[in-house]
Amino acid sequence: MQSVPKLIEQFVPTNYNLSLDIDRKQRRFDGKVIIKGKAVKPESIILHSKELDIKTVAINGQPTSYSLGEFDALIIKHNGIINDEIELSIEYQGAITDTMHGIYPCYYEHEGEKKELIATQFESHYAREAFPCIDEPAGKATFDLTLLTEPDVTVLGNMPIKKQSSGNDKLSTTFQTTPRMSSYLLAWVVGELHSKTAKTSDGIEVNVWATPAQSNASLDFALDIAVKTIEFYNEYFGVPYPLPKCDHVALPDFAAGAMENWGLITYREAVLLVEPHVTSIFSRNTVALVIAHELSHQWFGNLVTMQWWNDLWLNESFASMVEYIAIDHIKPEWDIWSEFDEGESIYALRRDSIAGVQSVQCEVHHPDEISTLFDGAIVYAKGARLMRMLRQYIGEDMFRQGLKAYFQQFAYKNTEAKDLWSAFEQVSDKDVPGLMSAWLTQPGFPVIKAEVIGHKIRLSQSKLESDSLTQSEALWPIPLNSNYHELPELMTTREIEVEIADLSQPLWMNTGNTAHFITNYSHDLLSENIQQVKHGKKNRTDKVQLLNEQSILSRAGITSAAELLPLLEAYENENDEAVWSIISMAIGELKKIVEDDPESELKLKDYAKKIATKQFTRLGWHALPNESESDAKMRLHVNALMLFSDDMDIISEAVNIYKSKPFEELTPEIRSLQLSAFIRSCTDEQVIIDLLNYYRKISIADVKLDICGGLTSIRDKESASIMLEKVKDSNYVKPQDVFRWIGYSLRNKYIKQLTWDWMRLNWNWIEKTFAAEKSYDEYPRMAASILSTPEQLKEFEDFFLPMRDIPILRRNIDMGITEIKGRLKRLEEDGPLVKEALKNL
Repeated sequence: MQSVPKLIEQFVPTNYNLSLDIDRKQRRFDGKVIIKGKAVKPESIILHSKELDIKTVAINGQPTSYSLGEFDALIIKHNGIINDEIELSIEYQGAITDTMHGIYPCYYEHEGEKKELIATQFESHYAREAFPCIDEPAGKATFDLTLLTEPDVTVLGNMPIKKQSSGNDKLSTTFQTTPRMSSYLLAWVVGELHSKTAKTSDGIEVNVWATPAQSNASLDFALDIAVKTIEFYNEYFGVPYPLPKCDHVALPDFAAGAMENWGLITYREAVLLVEPHVTSIFSRNTVALVIAHELSHQWFGNLVTMQWWNDLWLNESFASMVEYIAIDHIKPEWDIWSEFDEGESIYALRRDSIAGVQSVQCEVHHPDEISTLFDGAIVYAKGARLMRMLRQYIGEDMFRQGLKAYFQQFAYKNTEAKDLWSAFEQVSDKDVPGLMSAWLTQPGFPVIKAEVIGHKIRLSQSKLESDSLTQSEALWPIPLNSNYHELPELMTTREIEVEIADLSQPLWMNTGNTAHFITNYSHDLLSENIQQVKHGKKNRTDKVQLLNEQSILSRAGITSAAELLPLLEAYENENDEAVWSIISMAIGELKKIVEDDPESELKLKDYAKKIATKQFTRLGWHALPNESESDAKMRLHVNALMLFSDDMDIISEAVNIYKSKPFEELTPEIRSLQLSAFIRSCTDEQVIIDLLNYYRKISIADVKLDICGGLTSIRDKESASIMLEKVKDSNYVKPQDVFRWIGYSLRNKYIKQLTWDWMRLNWNWIEKTFAAEKSYDEYPRMAASILSTPEQLKEFEDFFLPMRDIPILRRNIDMGITEIKGRLKRLEEDGPLVKEALKNL
């Protein structure tokens, strides 16, 4: 894609005085912006302006001519002296659209009445849809904002309200001047809202807001976490939160998960609101992590901002790691790092093993590329693993000292990644750039082959990619973190061999699972480690790590998935939720191999029941008195395996519980399972319609998620067709949630082909609805993660290859073809081995 010119190089703004008259009913706004700044080049000043109707332009009070150019350019004639302070005044009009970026409406229903909020989303480059500006991260300035709105509404901005008055059926709200910040961080929300308020120990006002459709009680958890997180970051970063307040707003419609607007953080309702006794532990933990993620950006991203979008990855990688540090401090009893191991780590490794995957650090030539280059599994999850690896490598104290120095030196400024590495290097006296460069610029990750030969340990590294170990030139400096001190701290060569005097302990690599590699142990070493699992000599992290690594090796064709069966038996007495999450995942891998072979699938169902029965007998369908949160969460994984076994007594019990009370009153962690047990055999189309109507009317986001999870377990194709058609109706399913409905339906083997056919038949609607959204490229990726027959490969190629010219889709189309081909190869080569192993159980 053609590189865009950096407009900050010809005009440097210092202040925006922005006034907007918002007409929600007419879907339009009138704006006036006065921009103070310095013109660096003669003849013209160029600003970003997209889909704005410019009415007048003046420089220092004198009207001047203007024109529109490519790359959203507003070109203003300027014959003044360069480097002099000037004042641009621009009057314009714009439209409020349903794109979920720029200025847009959010829809909700309360007590049978349809209502709306007006909100903004300016990251990455959508501020230009609201006002002419230098819409680049380096274009930092202060902002004075005045909004004219309908009366009797709440009006929120980045800063506290400076003054507010009513007249002429309008409410005028002026906010205090912001600190120096980038345009993408400006935000406002207008509408009917209610809130709860608290203050941090040093007086920062914290508010959580939601529409009247949400209960007051649903705000409490987020408020508590937000206050404690700000207090923690104040101490951890050594730099105080720089604004007088911090609002957290739950929006009914939001394309992203959340957005770190400075002082006015916006969220999807599902990741901010926690309804007592209704929201699950899983969702509650997600809410805490998302709040901690967005609050970390108030320092890392807002106070100190990347110079250009090349380093947006660093913002997200940092926040995706430090959120766990914060929540681990606030809620140590959650053992939140186990969620990192079973979530971010696995997500990153699996995506990073596919040929064609991007590196963490990529050149961004145009902001439109951001959605094509910023793969969540890589930028967020892998990036977080690499930041955790760095923290482990230099030590916690050095990590904190480096951050403090970085924030103090670059507050209210822009930086590049090298500035952060320099800060860490100076305090730790370690070669941080030397460690990080290869990991950030090379896609993929190494697998270390580990073997013992006599009294020597031999290690060799190769790049793991798709279906084999490649002979690429890629080489990584790998923090080995071994249980043998004789091995080096970093492995920087292709192969090492080290003599060990005492080899009495089984070799274990990557202790703590903090580095981004996996180990392919020799048969003897693997057997020794499996025995340690069986006899309770491995901790939770080790057990999760071993099973995940063996699963990845089998996916890559390096080992057989048949070897997972004896490995899983070593976990039969396991009683930890994080480990059961990986056990369930491993069974899921085996399901994909045998799903088209009824005899083998029946054997796998019996096997799943065998390993899950002990814990199911202990946990059952009902919460135990004073049970741990780990048990409450583990019940989901164990009971899902029991339902998979098709034991009719277990299914009947789940159905009876589902019918016994209103859905939202069922146990939150497993109600979706109980619905799926009921719905799997349902052929009554009216039941499907009634559930969809319930989904439409219920306002609690977590309940909606569980209805989606349960309802997409339908096996009847006619009923499934009705469900899929309702997905297109925004009165039922909001556009932000469509992806989840389609993804869950594709994972259901009984309606997989039906859903895949529906997706292709309705592609014009998908394109029209999502082409401007970050989720657009997820559709080919999602399909490729599921499709598993030669016919489906051909359908995928025939359908998507003509779309390779669409930049946002190209990478996921290419990777999708690779992924499906790899799956077919595994089915052909490994399928017979797995089926034979199941016969011999």
